[in-house]
Amino acid sequence: MRPNEEIEELLESKEEDFVINIGPQHPSTHGVLHLKVKLQGETVLDVQPHLGYIHRSIEKMCEASTYRNFIYLTSRMDYLSAHMNNQACSMAVEQGMALAIPERAKVIRILMSELTRIASHTLWWGALGLDLGATTPFFIGFRDREEIMDIFEESCGARLTMNYNVPGGVMYDIHPNFQKRVHTFLVNFKKNLPEYDQLLTGNVIFQSRMKGVGVISAEDAISYGCTGPVARGSGVSCDMRKWFPYDGYEGAKFDEILETGGDCFSRYMVRVREMYESVKIIEQYIDNIPEGDFQAKTKNVVKLPKGEFYSRVETARGELGVYIISDGSMKPYRVKFRSPNFSNLSALKHMAVGGKIGDLVAIMATLDLVIPDIDR
Repeated sequence: MRPNEEIEELLESKEEDFVINIGPQHPSTHGVLHLKVKLQGETVLDVQPHLGYIHRSIEKMCEASTYRNFIYLTSRMDYLSAHMNNQACSMAVEQGMALAIPERAKVIRILMSELTRIASHTLWWGALGLDLGATTPFFIGFRDREEIMDIFEESCGARLTMNYNVPGGVMYDIHPNFQKRVHTFLVNFKKNLPEYDQLLTGNVIFQSRMKGVGVISAEDAISYGCTGPVARGSGVSCDMRKWFPYDGYEGAKFDEILETGGDCFSRYMVRVREMYESVKIIEQYIDNIPEGDFQAKTKNVVKLPKGEFYSRVETARGELGVYIISDGSMKPYRVKFRSPNFSNLSALKHMAVGGKIGDLVAIMATLDLVIPDIDR
């Protein structure tokens, strides 16, 4: 990164700036994101994200739906954390209903959430390698992710937007093969994880593209509202599973992964190490799923009392908050989502200015953006 004084000199110089548009369909933007980038040579002087290309007014659609139906609209936001999005909505409704869910449902939710986290991180890892010019990681990441998708399909009936959580628990009980298939996945995944380090982590070229690039301090990460691996890569403790345990996470033994470098490599290491922690959580619960109901009994028509309700979960990209205002009817009066991707994107300019255009691709890859979660 260039010192601020050099950037100011470049901005004040009489040389003509070069403005390029990245997106909204550029493959390196991982979706319909438009970046207006001002360059001088290869040095980035300014980055302006332009949003709205996939805006669907999901919050307003939620307000037009019942408390049972609006939950599944959130699967279409961060579709790589669909299960956890649905979980956050279900928790907000359960809070309003003062409803305690069965212990079996809690454990199933934890298992599904951690499998979702691994599936998301493996896809991110493969896409990161592809963004930086390495083809093999993309196939390796999808190889492991496909096992999880098959497990989801068998128990949930879907592979990406599972629509599995409901107020009171989960929609169906797990498939009889669930535990066996998860055990098989864990054996294979733990055997495959060292390949991740062999292909990327220890690669000298990869490290040179990542270390010291896109640096953001802990104070700035907090100021921009960053959460998840982006914030934890700067040493900010913010894991909702630790700070505000939900659905049984208070009983899970795992470490909150923190790195202090604040650069692309630190954010990379947080996600790689988080996969090991998710494996640890799954191993604790997979053979200890309580017997009993998988869903609490609720009325067909759900109504919440007048008031305000808020829940939060730790998705693969950070804190997702669900805020509901109820007027006592069968539909929410107001729904607001606090999405992690929107806040993380706000720090992009801070990270990128002064770096090279090639660094911008690496920075965006380590932000792990899912654009529909930004636009909503």
